Amino acid sequence: MPEAGRVRNKVALVTGGASGIGRATCIRLAQEGATVVVADLNQEQGKKTVSMMAAGGSFIELDVTSETRWQELIAQVITEFGQLNVLVNCAGIGISGVFEETRLQDWQRIMDVNLTGLFLGCKHAVLAMQQAEPINGSIINISSIAGVVGGGDIAAYSASKGGVTTLTKSVALSCAERGMNIRCNSIHPTYVDSEMLDPIVEFYPDRDAMRAAMSENIPMGRMATPEDIANSVLFLASEESSIMTGATMMVDGGTTAGVTSKHSSD
Repeated sequence: MPEAGRVRNKVALVTGGASGIGRATCIRLAQEGATVVVADLNQEQGKKTVSMMAAGGSFIELDVTSETRWQELIAQVITEFGQLNVLVNCAGIGISGVFEETRLQDWQRIMDVNLTGLFLGCKHAVLAMQQAEPINGSIINISSIAGVVGGGDIAAYSASKGGVTTLTKSVALSCAERGMNIRCNSIHPTYVDSEMLDPIVEFYPDRDAMRAAMSENIPMGRMATPEDIANSVLFLASEESSIMTGATMMVDGGTTAGVTSKHSSD
């Protein structure tokens, strides 16, 4: 088993850190020795995340769609902590519905947050990380299984996450080809039992019924937890993954592995 302190002495910035995968990631990285900056629009819950972390860290308000705020945030992180080693782009939103009924403003909002916001994070993290001596950075983008396969009722979300998938690979190649030790990988979760699914619960008798229904679509028979994804982030943030860049890490319980065997007879 890897030793404790797997990201000791690293400074990590996590967007969307006020809830769900982002919160679990902040807590996990702090447990393993990182100084964690929690970034989110939700001040109350973001500060609560800081209070839940083992030690070291702070909350900074961030609208990921604003390049000015990204510039200010990165500058503040460097001023306060001296470096930026890890960026986790976790902030994201989604809507569902019939494709041709998708409103343009909803499409644009999803692209702004899920794709443009992530682009800005990658851009300004690379600018900051390449100033370090020696250069040693890791950017981790939270995509989705919808970033590698389509979703009939989540077209805009899937398109944004597909963009995350190929942007990740492009950033990885850009850094590697110029000899910069800045890695960029994406994580692709299946359904995660987090606050993001709260609006879906209303379509079921209760949350347990929702979990049961969604788990039927996952070969391993259960939804992911935020902690499942946080553990994957920890691996990519640590030196254990030092040869990995441009990878699409599927954390999906086998969902995208292929066609299941339901057609077979007993």
